[in-house]
Amino acid sequence: MEDCMKTFRFITCLVLMLTITATGFSQAANKIVARANGLYKEGKFEEAIAEYKKAMEVDPENETVIYNLGNAVFKKEGFDEAREAYERSIKLSTDKNFRERNTYNKGVTYTRQKKLLESITAYKTALKMDPADADARHNLQKALYELKKQNQSGDNNKQNDQKKQQQQQKKQQQQQQQQQSKFNRKQVEQLMKALRQKEQEIQQKMQQNRNRAAGQPDKDW
Repeated sequence: MEDCMKTFRFITCLVLMLTITATGFSQAANKIVARANGLYKEGKFEEAIAEYKKAMEVDPENETVIYNLGNAVFKKEGFDEAREAYERSIKLSTDKNFRERNTYNKGVTYTRQKKLLESITAYKTALKMDPADADARHNLQKALYELKKQNQSGDNNKQNDQKKQQQQQKKQQQQQQQQQSKFNRKQVEQLMKALRQKEQEIQQKMQQNRNRAAGQPDKDW
């Protein structure tokens, strides 16, 4: 189970729809799309994007061209823009399989951005449309697995933070106790010093009294 969960599958997102589904599409527009598709297959994604956008100026509601644009933008790692293209293509299309492909690709854009919750929702939606989509099922399992690991890591971090906080509190208490103990020792030393000084003063007074008594003459009667 864990071996097959090592990587996400991005294969479906790289499939290019080559057919033009819109009716009344002009010959000039067909040439633009054909040129864009060729550039895409050659890996010239920046140029392909420009051509797809030209085709969209001719037919702005052609879901296939929009889908292809999303794929080309995806290859340039423009995941937000690619997802917008897939969402727009979904709204324009009535073909269930085509809508499922766009929905799956939405999930992949979220995956590439490490947005696990959003990707899980997209893969689940894709599987409702096509329960046989092995790539969507694989990526869903992988996303759930990664989310579980993330949550466990978060729990461990929380426990570690609590442990560190407890250790810091214990250290502070020990320091306070040490300071208190040091303060108490200092007080005792000061008290002992004061007692010794007091005793010395008493001894000195007693000695002075004895000396004074010894120096006085006997009293005449």
